[in-house]
Amino acid sequence: MVSILNNRRERTRFLRFAFVGAIGSVIDFGVSNLLIQLFSVPLVIAGAISFVAAVLSNFTWNRYWTYPDSRSKALHHQLGQFFTVSIIGLGIRVVTLAGLEPIIHRLILKSPLSLSLPTKVIADNLTLAVAIAIVTLWNFFANRYWTYGDIQ
Repeated sequence: MVSILNNRRERTRFLRFAFVGAIGSVIDFGVSNLLIQLFSVPLVIAGAISFVAAVLSNFTWNRYWTYPDSRSKALHHQLGQFFTVSIIGLGIRVVTLAGLEPIIHRLILKSPLSLSLPTKVIADNLTLAVAIAIVTLWNFFANRYWTYGDIQ
């Protein structure tokens, strides 16, 4: 098992993976909010679409910047592995969004924040943030040990 804390190369990879994930999160939140606010797309559908957009960005950045030494695998093979991990992550995400949306909406409605800010926007983004955090853990470990498992 690779230790992120004890291995400088792994720490660098993790920081790059986290940075790529932050870019993906910006894409994720941006696309999701655009779809919800401008086109009235339901959160679960908007979240699924924004997830795919973020995955495509993340794969590209991770293949060429975070794990450039992992290109011993063919592009189509590695993309297939990355998307397999991501599709499982999407399943985790959709279940999380669907399950947490009503709970977080109820919590926000009882909050003083709902008096001054648009309640739905706050609740949707908080729900999305929780889903992203959960899926990020899955994606990092599954991709590190399977998709990019060919590197030392």
